[in-house]
Amino acid sequence: MTAPADMARPTVLAVNAGSSSLKFALFETDGPLRRVLEGEIKGVGSPGARLYVRGFDSADNLSEPVSAPDHSAASIALMSLIERSGWHGNLSAVGHRLVHGGKDYSQPQRVDATMLAGLRAISAFDPEHLPQEILLLETFAQRFPKLPQIACFDTAFHHEMPRVAHLLPIPRRYDARGIRRYGFHGLSYTFLMAELARIDGPKAARGRVILAHLGSGASLAAVHDFKPIDTSMGLTPPRAARQ
Repeated sequence: MTAPADMARPTVLAVNAGSSSLKFALFETDGPLRRVLEGEIKGVGSPGARLYVRGFDSADNLSEPVSAPDHSAASIALMSLIERSGWHGNLSAVGHRLVHGGKDYSQPQRVDATMLAGLRAISAFDPEHLPQEILLLETFAQRFPKLPQIACFDTAFHHEMPRVAHLLPIPRRYDARGIRRYGFHGLSYTFLMAELARIDGPKAARGRVILAHLGSGASLAAVHDFKPIDTSMGLTPPRAARQ
């Protein structure tokens, strides 16, 4: 597989590490954002893992077996694809979806050693996703040390919920240690609110809205005047919430 002719333009890579998959998409950033390629490594952690790539040109499509016993190996397979396809020379940044940001991360933020230490400290809040996502961030940093990585957190959307919505019915000393309701699927909800405003107008989006994220993991969120009010998910996403 070789880079398409339009890969001479600057690009960003978006990565979504699920519990048993690694999804990615490549976007042109020279002008209106345009998705050039998308793909997935399915079956991470199993002997039958496979890499799929889909592009606008059928010549860019790819399906091949890969060795991906964990997310580190899956990310190495993805980075090998980036290098042999010639994307790396025009890649300006990598954006990562992270499921859990704890109480400290409420905005997209550049990944550094301090963030990695903070994420390790809360990995018990989300043992299904965070350890694999941290491994992915570290592996990218080792392979492409000068390439900026930006983390976007699913919990960030719910960060400004009223305090009563964050509190769990347990002694308050646990809240001080970060044991609270965080809410998830926030990146999906951010997109839904933007689409509601685009399709039905800002007035509708400023009203009282119930949002539903339906999939292997499902949740609800209540929003008023663009601000989150409550959510059906709590401290940590369930094991079934695979992306």
